[in-house]
Amino acid sequence: MGAKIKVAIAGINGKMGRASLGALTGLDDIEIVGAFGRSGAAYVGKDLSTLSGGSACTGVKIAEDISSCLAGANPDILLEFTRAESCMEHARLALANGIRPLIGTSGLSQADFDELASLSEEAGVGAMVIPNFSVGAVLMMEFARMAGKHFKNVEIVEMHGVKKLDAPSGTATYTAAKLAEVQDRYNPSELPPGTEERELLKGTRGGRTDAGVRIHSLRLPGLISHQDVIFGAPGEMLTLRHNSFNTDCFVKGIVLSVRSLMERDQFTLGLENLL
Repeated sequence: MGAKIKVAIAGINGKMGRASLGALTGLDDIEIVGAFGRSGAAYVGKDLSTLSGGSACTGVKIAEDISSCLAGANPDILLEFTRAESCMEHARLALANGIRPLIGTSGLSQADFDELASLSEEAGVGAMVIPNFSVGAVLMMEFARMAGKHFKNVEIVEMHGVKKLDAPSGTATYTAAKLAEVQDRYNPSELPPGTEERELLKGTRGGRTDAGVRIHSLRLPGLISHQDVIFGAPGEMLTLRHNSFNTDCFVKGIVLSVRSLMERDQFTLGLENLL
């Protein structure tokens, strides 16, 4: 067996950070060599094994920022689950040091994707953004893209827990982008003859992408990650739904992404490109 893939986790305090820790710990070809979270948090400076619940990460200390983490860990991959504002700073620093960023953070824009592609090319190392690590969610988005060729009216309803920072979610915006690939325009602004639309409470009809796809974001206790893509046509409705009930559904995609990124020297957007 060759050298193990060395991974550092950014945002170890979050749901996806801890899910990644569980997914990658104990694998024969992957080694977690570093992690960091919010500066000043109680776990900073502690052994990573206190979060993993095992001895596999014994001796790996949780850093308080990316600089101290990378300096001490020297990883091959930075697995990024922080916030959009800090995510790009982390990715730039990683690429400048020959480290591959694997980004699961939501809230990034097309301009961010373009910048990552350019920086990846300049550095000669791969970079990857995965809007959703669930294989089921990726299939839902691909099925939506297929259906979008035949239905001109569609709306997206995404549902997450109350701690979800961004609205809409990265999965919802990525789904809307997939739909835009197959239709020039959805939900045209011109209403059918004889109809009116009056929004009595601002935002009731949801946000609207440049391609005309409406997105509705729900934030409620007890939810994890759920999305409906609803198509309508005269006499019928087609609903595509994906539900995540816990973080177990992300494990396969996380492991696949880490392994695949080590074999790539360019920017990749979306788990579907790895399946």
